[in-house]
Amino acid sequence: MSGLRAEVEERFRDLRDKICARLEELDGGKFRRTTWERPGGGGGEMSELRGQLFEKGGCNFSKVSGAQYPSAIAGGAQGEGRAPGGGENDTALGIQPPRPEELAGKPFFATGVSLVLHPRNPFVPIVHLNVRYLEVGDTQWFGGGTDLTPFRPVEEDTRHFHRVLEKVCNAHGRELYPRFSRWAKEYFFLAHRQSERGVGGIFFDYLRGESHWPFVRDVGDAFLPAYAPIVERRANTRFTDDDRAQQLHWRGRYVEFNLLYDRGTLFGLRSGGNVEAIFMSLPPLVAW
Repeated sequence: MSGLRAEVEERFRDLRDKICARLEELDGGKFRRTTWERPGGGGGEMSELRGQLFEKGGCNFSKVSGAQYPSAIAGGAQGEGRAPGGGENDTALGIQPPRPEELAGKPFFATGVSLVLHPRNPFVPIVHLNVRYLEVGDTQWFGGGTDLTPFRPVEEDTRHFHRVLEKVCNAHGRELYPRFSRWAKEYFFLAHRQSERGVGGIFFDYLRGESHWPFVRDVGDAFLPAYAPIVERRANTRFTDDDRAQQLHWRGRYVEFNLLYDRGTLFGLRSGGNVEAIFMSLPPLVAW
């Protein structure tokens, strides 16, 4: 195991534990943890919360490996080979999508933390976080992102969430937040509805090499400062039956995105991941 791989895996486990502990403080409930093994190599631990504040929440850690990068992904089903909305500056930022010949038939390793929270109170927005590291042959890269999905946007909350993300990006280069926030708008987009699924955040992928690890580490650490204050402000907000109906409607958009477009869902299914852990992101109740 490479030194970087071991460090990333340990830090991701610690991140999962820290996030779960804080969410348990906010909710009062406890995450139920279930370990799983992947037949081809590796596995993970699914952490699920069914509480009073969070109707359903999941914060999963995984590390999977295999002798051959899944051909369905290497062939382009997951979008390798292109970075939407990019330009000449992407190379300077370290964004370098892998070429098909770098992936096909090569052994792989992937580890990451994936989180989705579906609060019970409509005024507490849905939130998503993912940070990940992949090795395929001699190629290695980081990816991830976080975004906020309120049923009805609140400017104060949107501004706070984005300011925290902008601050963490600026610490590693002022050109990062404009690129990654734009990428989030493009990525978290339902083409069939011509609509974003929420108020955005940041999204990034194909960050080549060890030099990007401090940035990805800081993105993970920024999750709680970005989201917990919003939860604390909105958790006791009174809501109506109509508010609840609108919340379930927007959850439907969330389901549509995760099943049709989400890279993590596609990678998990095509690499033989745990189905229950993969679909942890889906809400317990939804309406169309």
